Amino acid sequence: LDLDTARQELEEFIPHVKNISDSSIKKMAGRDLTRFKEFKKQGIAVKFGRFTQKENQQIQKNVKEFLALTGIDSAEKLLFTSRYPEDKDTIHRLKTEHHFCEKISEGIPRPWRLIYYRARKMFDPNNYKGRYTKEEKEKLKKYQALYGNDWKKISELMSRSNLSVAMKFSEIKSATNYGPWTKEETQKLMSAVKEVMRRKVQSENAGSLFPVEQSDSELWIDRELLYQALPWTEIETKVGSRYWRQCKQKWNSILTSKLARGQQLYRGINGLKAKINLIKRLYETRAEEASEVNWDELSNAIGDVPRAYVQAKFYRLKVSSVPLWKRRTFSEIIDYLYEKKLPELEKKL
Repeated sequence: LDLDTARQELEEFIPHVKNISDSSIKKMAGRDLTRFKEFKKQGIAVKFGRFTQKENQQIQKNVKEFLALTGIDSAEKLLFTSRYPEDKDTIHRLKTEHHFCEKISEGIPRPWRLIYYRARKMFDPNNYKGRYTKEEKEKLKKYQALYGNDWKKISELMSRSNLSVAMKFSEIKSATNYGPWTKEETQKLMSAVKEVMRRKVQSENAGSLFPVEQSDSELWIDRELLYQALPWTEIETKVGSRYWRQCKQKWNSILTSKLARGQQLYRGINGLKAKINLIKRLYETRAEEASEVNWDELSNAIGDVPRAYVQAKFYRLKVSSVPLWKRRTFSEIIDYLYEKKLPELEKKL
């Protein structure tokens, strides 16, 4: 397929396809498009977000079967081939001959790249090494000073995963504040996000006849962009006193507040209606665990708000309404809300 056709066909399965690079589109056209069409015939939608227990088990099964098929003696060799330079050529040949991409993603309605990253996280022995010692933290600081943010190289030197060393350095590189956010910190965060957003929008409109205004006026940004991944380590550096996960959580909180402001979604009669709708929708999903719920779809259905907002409202609802909720399974909590709390709310309404 040519690039435009591939992008157009993928758009049916991936709503945010316009934000994906050309090189990634080419790879997805080869690895994913046929799979996506097959899943569509079976009435199965392409999924994003957190992997379910069932999907994790399918990945384990796929990896095990591929190892048996090829004779490669460990998942680490298969998924982290660069760690075994003496076997590299043989492993690459076997992966090509036995269609590694297709086999590893069998039965899982997600983009191949996400399945591959999930498999690497699951099978990386360097992911499960416990707390960092004082000596390891010092080594991490030294290596980062030498190699910058080349986490692949640093992870090899420390025998820890890429993600682990990046996150740990983010936590230890400066005096991090764990208390409530100050007005000054919040302002720094807002300014950092705005700067990143402005740069993103300007780069995407570089060839447009109507470029973004170079002024201090408020940016009009496609709402979908607010949900896209932001360069959190860069934002963390600009804020200075918080590490990236704190910045991300705070931004989601601000975003939720801003988008919900004025809607009065969870107050008075509207609040009752929203709770009733939430319980009914959750009950209709028949989900056995929270990870099986499509929270994005749910959030659009009950009030066009961010998923984190709906998840927070559900949490408050179960804590305040379900006795001994910690001892109940997710499906038991939903059943209780549907059978006991829903009639009470409908009567009140």
